[in-house]
Amino acid sequence: MTIENKVKVQLIRSPIGTKESHRATVRGLGLRGVNSVSELEDTPAVRGMINKISYLVKVI
Repeated sequence: MTIENKVKVQLIRSPIGTKESHRATVRGLGLRGVNSVSELEDTPAVRGMINKISYLVKVI
């Protein structure tokens, strides 16, 4: 039995006016409106996405 590590991410700023690639990253993380929360597997790919848009999200 494996333990799956999860990371919760909350969108704290609107992606309006940001780069198109950053908006795509927000959608790729499963975030929709401001204050929406998404629970994802803690992988290097997800960590990289969070790092790319760190000014828009908060890890909770």
